[in-house]
Amino acid sequence: MNDKIRRLKPSEFPEAVEWAAKEGWNPGHADAEVFFNTDPEGFWAAFDKKGMAAVISAVQYSSDFGFVGFYICREDRRGSGLGYRLWQAVLKDSVMKTIGLDGVVDQQDNYRKSGFELAHRNVRYGGAVKATRPTDQDLFDLLIDDIAVIDAFEQTCNLFGESRIEFLRGWIGNENHTAIGLKGPMGLRGYGVIRPCEEGHKVGPLFAPGPQDAKTLFEALLASRTDQDSKVFLDVPDPNRAAIDLASSHGMQPEFETARMYKGPAPALDLDMIFGISSFELG
Repeated sequence: MNDKIRRLKPSEFPEAVEWAAKEGWNPGHADAEVFFNTDPEGFWAAFDKKGMAAVISAVQYSSDFGFVGFYICREDRRGSGLGYRLWQAVLKDSVMKTIGLDGVVDQQDNYRKSGFELAHRNVRYGGAVKATRPTDQDLFDLLIDDIAVIDAFEQTCNLFGESRIEFLRGWIGNENHTAIGLKGPMGLRGYGVIRPCEEGHKVGPLFAPGPQDAKTLFEALLASRTDQDSKVFLDVPDPNRAAIDLASSHGMQPEFETARMYKGPAPALDLDMIFGISSFELG
C-alpha cells in the first residue's frame, strides 16, 4: 500500500474546499483561509500516486471539544477503504472529550459505529430573498474588535460547545463577510453573519433570543448584499420551529439535511436561540 497519510499544508487545503464545492456543499469564498487558521493542525489527507485521495478535518477548539468535517474521498478511490483508514488514523487516538460532526444522513449508521450519537437534524433552506434594512435602533455593525464580546455572548448563552476566538477572528474580520449585532444589556443580545459563497450567500451563525430579533437580524444581513437577486442559504437546527418558520416566511425551501452527532457528552446548546448554525464543516 503506497498511500500516505499526513497533515495538510496551507497551500494544499484549498483543493479540499474545491472538492467540497464539487460535492454541492457550496463553501464560502473565504472558507479555506478562515477554517485552516482556526486550527492549522486539524486538516489531514491521504495521498496516492495521483495526489490527494481523501481528506478530513478534525478541528480542536480545546482539549474538551472538537469538530469533524470535510470528510471526502476522491471518486475513483471510493469503496476502497481509504476514507475509513484516514478516519481511523486521525480520530482513533483523539484526546478530545467531545467531538461533533454534521454528516449526510446516509452515513449516520457508519458514524454510530464509531461511537457518535444523533443529537438533532439540521436542514438547509435556500431561496431568492430580497430585503430592506430594518429601522431598529439596536442594530449595529460588528467588527473584529468585538470578538471577545461575541465569544463571551456565545458562551454565556450556550450557543457553541467551546470558546472559538480564532474562528471568530477570521469569520468576523474577513472583509467580505458582514456581521451585524443587536445591542443588549451585556452589550449583545444577538448577532449574525452573511458571507458570499460559490452560489449566492449563506447566513450563519444567526443567534437571537426570539423570532422577532432573529427576523430583524436576518433582514438586516440580507439587505447588506450588493446583489439583492442572489440566492440565500440558512442552515437551521430542526428542533427550532421558529427558525423553520423564519425561513419559510421568506419563501425559502428545504434543500438537504445533515445529522448533528456527537461522540462524548453533547454540549447543552440553547437551540431555541440558534436560528442558523455557522457551518456544517466547523460547527
